[in-house]
Amino acid sequence: MSRVYLVGGRVVDPASRLDAVRTVVLENGRVLEVREAAPSADERALHEIVECEGKWVLPGLVDLHVHLREPGDEGKETIETGCRAAVQGGVTTIVAMPNTRPVCDSAAQVRLVQARAREANLCRVLVAGAITRGSLGEALADHAELKDAGVVALTDDGRPVMNAGVMRRALEYARDLDLPVFVHAEDLTLSAGGAMNEGPVATRLGLPGVPAVAEVVMVERDLLLAELAHARLHICHVSAAGSVRALREAKARGIRATGEAAPHHFTLTDEAVAGIAAPGYPGAPAGRVYDPCAKMTPPLRAEGDRQAVVGALADGTLDAIATDHAPHGPLDKEVEFGCAANGVIGLETSLALSLALVRQGELSLSAAVERLAWGPARVLGLPLGTLAPGASADVIVVDPEATWTVEAAALASKSKNSPFLGWTLRGRVMRTYVEGQLKHQAKPQQLSSPSADQRDQHR
Repeated sequence: MSRVYLVGGRVVDPASRLDAVRTVVLENGRVLEVREAAPSADERALHEIVECEGKWVLPGLVDLHVHLREPGDEGKETIETGCRAAVQGGVTTIVAMPNTRPVCDSAAQVRLVQARAREANLCRVLVAGAITRGSLGEALADHAELKDAGVVALTDDGRPVMNAGVMRRALEYARDLDLPVFVHAEDLTLSAGGAMNEGPVATRLGLPGVPAVAEVVMVERDLLLAELAHARLHICHVSAAGSVRALREAKARGIRATGEAAPHHFTLTDEAVAGIAAPGYPGAPAGRVYDPCAKMTPPLRAEGDRQAVVGALADGTLDAIATDHAPHGPLDKEVEFGCAANGVIGLETSLALSLALVRQGELSLSAAVERLAWGPARVLGLPLGTLAPGASADVIVVDPEATWTVEAAALASKSKNSPFLGWTLRGRVMRTYVEGQLKHQAKPQQLSSPSADQRDQHR
């Protein structure tokens, strides 16, 4: 196989503590080397050369939290369209949540998702299995069977496990199988009937609220249970300052806990439901009042919560940025706000929104790349998210200055329920390689290399 030389780009690889202009060489699906020297004349004649001057060369992003909807809701998303959205956004590895129809609570369902992902042949799809049968929060699924089928985590995401006894047993079994448990932290007795964050904005809009404490009390409970079981706990879509505080204190006590934040939670606040522009993205346009694309669970919180999430990403309390990509069609979204389905898509906008924190000085570039790539890989204990020699050649080339407008027609996702439609974002993925294979190239073409015919002339 011909080598690929990514030449002259700024290589940022936190796992290798590297931030410098380098040449990255890919061969046989692996990173062959990262070196200072440019390709020689002979190398240029024989191999594919991609000029990356002015661009960033980063490890492929790892997204721990993606809803692909297949099987059961292929009208919203399929594994193929979800994977295409992923590579367009620079995401080379995704973890598929189990809340499909039927729920992914058996080896047969795991193998179906794996087979469809192989057919799509776009990005790496890892599968999370359900904690409980049908994700009903009652009887445990067969965790050993799921582990044998290849799941990388257990979760009932979309639903909390309300029964503490069931959650304790799940953590104990997961510990023995060396699997992390991903939790959707929500006390349904506190959140029931709510449509958005409880507070002044909800009162002004006349909408029932969900108090932040509905998340925090479940985070506290599950951290205590993880401490008791000596298990690995991962807290999904952290949105509240209280949850950040609890996770920070738990880590200081030595609890094996990690957490993630979604771009919508560190970019928007509950004011987005009122159509007010985002504090996390200066210059963003105002939205619609009662915009259903501003409805998700956990809901958009207050500015203090948003700032706490950003601070936790900066100091490492939160280990990962994950999209909680949740496709819904217009029949689910373009309805009265209180009746609209929860969730937004995010695979194609995650990187640009994360880079906004870098430009504002709230997050270093190295920290942003770590939270998007190496950090989530570490949550799973997988050797991904790095450009170290020998690593899988999952690589993206980013133009940090390229601006683009989020338009429904240009999104690869089958659903278009993004709160960022119409926004002009800065930072665009130009190329995405998965195991050394080019899976996405932005148009118009902004990177050049010799054609196969030109290379053949020198063989």
